[in-house]
Amino acid sequence: MVDTEPLRQIAHSRAPLSTWLGVVLLFALFGVIVLAIIGPMPRGSDYEETRAKKRMEKLKSVREEAETALNSYAWVDKNKGVVRVPISRAMELTTAQLAKQKPAPAGPIATPQAQSPVPATSAAPAASPKPGAAQTAASPLAQAPSSPSPAAQTAASPAPATQPASSAPNSPAPTTTP
Repeated sequence: MVDTEPLRQIAHSRAPLSTWLGVVLLFALFGVIVLAIIGPMPRGSDYEETRAKKRMEKLKSVREEAETALNSYAWVDKNKGVVRVPISRAMELTTAQLAKQKPAPAGPIATPQAQSPVPATSAAPAASPKPGAAQTAASPLAQAPSSPSPAAQTAASPAPATQPASSAPNSPAPTTTP
């Protein structure tokens, strides 16, 4: 009897393992059966198809309303006498009105002038004047050089307001030098 005792212990110890394995396999088999039955069946909900149909109907109605509004006469405000005119007629009236008008002349085209260096001194008074600096700030001519450079003279001279009609639009404006 000594030999049968270890066999019984091995059989009893494996019993819970085989039980758990059987339960897991049953659940897996049940899942496979459910997927095989439910998987290929068509879905009973056509919610997305209904929404798509509603969207298409709404889009169609909006386009029809826009087409009607663009191609029909209607009162916008009867008290003020404002009407809606079909788009094709509105374009005809606008082109006829613009054909009767004389085009307005274009304004002068201002070309950028070359920037010359500005003298370092400023005519504006300092933020906190000193008592000795009152005379120098009062007479800015005393600080300016006696003969300005030619570049300073061209910067001081006014630029012509308009270009002559014969000059090309891309040519720079003529500058005058003393």
